[in-house]
Amino acid sequence: MQTKYDVVIIGSGPGGYVCAIRCAQLGFKTAIIEKYTTLGGTCLNVGCIPSKALLDSSEHYHNAAHNFEKHGINLSSLKVDMKKMIERKNSVVSQTCDGVKFLMDKNKIDVYTGVGSFVDKTHIKVIGADKKETVLETKNTIIATGSKPNFFPGMEPDGKRIITSTEMLNLDEVCKNLIVIGGGVIGLELGSVHARLGAKVDVVEFADSIIPTMDRTLGKELTKVLKKEGFNFHLQHRVQGVKNTGKGVEVTALNAKGEAVVFKGDYCLVAVGRKPYTDGLGLDKIGITLDKRGMIEVDAHLQTSVAGIYAIGDVVRGPMLAHKAEDEGVFVAEVLAGQKPHLDYNLIPGVVYTWPEVAAVGKTEEELTAAGVPFKVGSFPMKALGRARASMDLMGLVKIIAHAETDEVLGVHMIAARAADMIMEAVTAMEFRASAEDMARIVHPHPTFTEAIKEAAMDATGKRAMHI
Repeated sequence: MQTKYDVVIIGSGPGGYVCAIRCAQLGFKTAIIEKYTTLGGTCLNVGCIPSKALLDSSEHYHNAAHNFEKHGINLSSLKVDMKKMIERKNSVVSQTCDGVKFLMDKNKIDVYTGVGSFVDKTHIKVIGADKKETVLETKNTIIATGSKPNFFPGMEPDGKRIITSTEMLNLDEVCKNLIVIGGGVIGLELGSVHARLGAKVDVVEFADSIIPTMDRTLGKELTKVLKKEGFNFHLQHRVQGVKNTGKGVEVTALNAKGEAVVFKGDYCLVAVGRKPYTDGLGLDKIGITLDKRGMIEVDAHLQTSVAGIYAIGDVVRGPMLAHKAEDEGVFVAEVLAGQKPHLDYNLIPGVVYTWPEVAAVGKTEEELTAAGVPFKVGSFPMKALGRARASMDLMGLVKIIAHAETDEVLGVHMIAARAADMIMEAVTAMEFRASAEDMARIVHPHPTFTEAIKEAAMDATGKRAMHI
């Protein structure tokens, strides 16, 4: 059986399915291939969506246990039903994945379930679970196969006590002492879920700061916040090995002095990032090679070294973020339609969904210093806001970095309640090359968390913030 298409997309994560929708909107006959029985990829199934569901549930419990009494709300016999929490998470995932299937049907996109691989550059073979083989003929192919959890020698997951984010999302008991290898986004978010529910969390990080790729100010502030939730941080520690002891784990690491240190817990979450997933694609059959990081090299139009074959999302350069993959998917679809789309990688925001949330866009102080760019900084603490006092969300700050000579905003970094939503004000302003003065002159409603952005901008323009 052979069917002809204008575009075939391999992978149905946010990059793949959004790309498929845009291709269909532009009039291309489109098919999408997914090896799993549900659509949505890592993000919807074992990533962004389920982790946020658990983060929200655990935050409700944490507030009930620690903050409700201050609001005049008294509770008794408060307890965690972890199985119920997982059930709700699964329901959210199911609804979201069903929504993607609905969108495929609505846009008349053919869905093939099975493993897709290249026969040659215009033919894709799909082998289903029943071993049935289907060959698709296509003018263009877009690789959107995403990524999988990374690990280094000595910390190989066993799926039982030494686990990745995938297993962590289905853990139906609250950890007593969770050891997290890696102080990045995944480890801190999933560590927060269990810390809020009463677990002791030990984070073992090789760098000298958590969230090391973000502005150092954010790492320092988030460390203060998470320590109050039951986190212990062991920075500049190099993990040597992880051992499953049967009812727990032992993690051996070398500290900054080169001394061996052993951490004991009931589970170990290996969260040292993710790596591109290109297994089984048959890239060798069409002459595509991977770089030293396992990524597919692409040009400015996201086309690979083979004409008509494109790659987007986690398998190509740039941050491994769902929204980055989505915009790349739209970008490629519009390139195929002869349009002139635009994508500014400098203005892709990053978010850590702890509470308060962490969000950033643009350059960090460290990047600008290394590049020799003159800059000035303005900041404003959340505790100075009336809205923050009203909601008891006092931790954090907003930091704005502007060019010292032109006043153009070069980076905005914040840790605050609803920072994930607040950051879009900065993204929008920077898209239009706003100055700190521009942001300071915008009238913000009172009382809101976003007033901190205005105040930080005022501080950056000449230390004229009003409320500090």
